[in-house]
Amino acid sequence: MKLVLSEEQQFLKDTAKNFAAERTPVNHFRSLRDNADPVLWDKDIWQEMVALGWSGILIPEDFGGSNFGIAGISVILQECAKTLTPSPLFATAVLGAYAITQFGTKKQKEKYLPQIVNGKITTAVAVDESSHHNPINSEMKASIKDDKYVLEGKKTFVVDGASADLLIVLVRTSGNPGDETGLSLFIVDSNEEGVSKIKLDMADSRNYANIIFSNVSISKDQLLGDAESGGETIERILDIGRIAMSAEMLGNAEAAFETTLEYLKQRKQFGVLIGTFQALQHRAAEMFCELELTKSSVMAAMHGADENSNELQRLASLAKTIAGETLHLVSNEAIQMHGGIGVTDEYDVGFFLKRSRVAEQIFGSSKFHTERYANLSGF
Repeated sequence: MKLVLSEEQQFLKDTAKNFAAERTPVNHFRSLRDNADPVLWDKDIWQEMVALGWSGILIPEDFGGSNFGIAGISVILQECAKTLTPSPLFATAVLGAYAITQFGTKKQKEKYLPQIVNGKITTAVAVDESSHHNPINSEMKASIKDDKYVLEGKKTFVVDGASADLLIVLVRTSGNPGDETGLSLFIVDSNEEGVSKIKLDMADSRNYANIIFSNVSISKDQLLGDAESGGETIERILDIGRIAMSAEMLGNAEAAFETTLEYLKQRKQFGVLIGTFQALQHRAAEMFCELELTKSSVMAAMHGADENSNELQRLASLAKTIAGETLHLVSNEAIQMHGGIGVTDEYDVGFFLKRSRVAEQIFGSSKFHTERYANLSGF
């Protein structure tokens, strides 16, 4: 498996790096947070991303996309993460676009994919029902009444859920919580009668919501994929999301590390640059090594996804585990090496610590994926 970027992927990475530096520096995120922006991302900035073609990276050319693959969108997320760029890229250009492209009917693709490409709609995937990620524990139910599905239940911590136009919802159509079978996916307009959102205030100040479905009636045409096979379908979608989130966490960690290195080169104690202290050099070297290992695992996962590897599940869990642990380490060390000022709002480095604590939990913590990797490996 190759662990290098193609010419096209490198071009996307460079474009994203320049865009983030020029259009969405960390101060952009800070401004949105301080102004209590309701969706925590700028609609004009999003349209600029759409104009660059980023919303259609995973979408086939027949529907207006570019079909540059998981590696293409992952390197964009990695670079945007370095400046904490808030946008619907992850929930829409990765999760929504992939789900509908891979599992949607022809009618669903024709209806929704061009709108995603053109930036007319955003999406969110609603999976979890508690603070612990485990899709098969879903209790939310869908019953059939008058030839329609009626949804009843609640989803929690939905990424970009507060602003999404379209929701991809995992529900139980048969069986009991914990059963691997009996799950189905539905595409639900967030403006449907009976859908209500509760915006959450999270440590990283991003866009999350709890979403309540009260007697929501939808047509059978809104079923995504085959009925009762949603467990397998959602795992595939989540694995793609886990790989993309791993790339984003890698970008967060790289930025926190680079910021800390610059501080070590400038800060003096007792008239001496603290970067000359051997103990800090050793800790910086450890961070560097962990970052290199993380790059390899993320690269392997995103190329494995594009090559439709049989090892995709293990690659996704490995990347999510390593990226989570590395970001946790680097964000902690960044704060420690900055000293007391590291936790003040004046310094950007604290944002990466807050982001790490939330990103680690998205679609499964390191503990969840360590256990999953072991189970997949036969242990």
